[in-house]
Amino acid sequence: MKASEVIMNFLSGFLKGLVIGIGGVAPGVSGGAIAVMFGLYERITDAIADIFKDFKKNVIFFFPIALGGGVGVLAFSKIIQYFFLHYEVQIKYLFIGLMLGTLPDVFRQANKKGFKGIYIVPCIIAFIITIITVMLENAGIDIIPDATPGMLQLVLYGVIIGIGTIVPGISASIVLMYLGAYQIVLNGLADINIAILIPVGTGFVISVFLFAKLISLLFKRVYGYTYYAVLGFVLGSIIAIFPGISFRFEYLTSILLFIIGYLISFSLSKYSK
Repeated sequence: MKASEVIMNFLSGFLKGLVIGIGGVAPGVSGGAIAVMFGLYERITDAIADIFKDFKKNVIFFFPIALGGGVGVLAFSKIIQYFFLHYEVQIKYLFIGLMLGTLPDVFRQANKKGFKGIYIVPCIIAFIITIITVMLENAGIDIIPDATPGMLQLVLYGVIIGIGTIVPGISASIVLMYLGAYQIVLNGLADINIAILIPVGTGFVISVFLFAKLISLLFKRVYGYTYYAVLGFVLGSIIAIFPGISFRFEYLTSILLFIIGYLISFSLSKYSK
């Protein structure tokens, strides 16, 4: 492989990881869903689940994505918080554009081992579960007041973030908001508070490895059913964060951001193979 190709693959992986990381801390957005849209989901779960099976190859693939994800989480925590507080509609349109930009490639990936009509069933079920879950979560946001968390609580928050990263359509940020913990975790990330980062990171790593192994096994045993279930979660998450449409100025600028997000993800998808 030429040096230029190595550099482009690294930059592509880093930028995709950056967006996945930002999606992980953005309310209502699933990092796992974004990974699916970039065509990386199956490869990431396989790389994590079998990290020692082909260690060098897995590290070369996963390192730029993990690096980008880490930078996205740490560097953009406060920025994302600010934009979601003041420009929620515009940011949601940007994320929807990013997620839709590679949708044709996602469908091709889902059908690479053939298509059966029965695959639509897990897709619909996952889609409905995502919509219902988001409705219940949104109804419960902020009903539990913030409290000083203990060590086990922080580990649990990390587990929730890991699940949101691995399982498409589940927004860890929304769940943390429901628990009154979103601000605590976000501040800990933004301020690089070791007392919060270590237990949260421990829970995150544990859940990511456990769920990655499970999902990797499902891909190997029942690929079509699994991928269409994942696709259902992704489609549900796109609908769930859609903020509606209006002729107000904020919606007109949102359309421009949607187009920009679409073009960015479409361009990045060229380097997903």
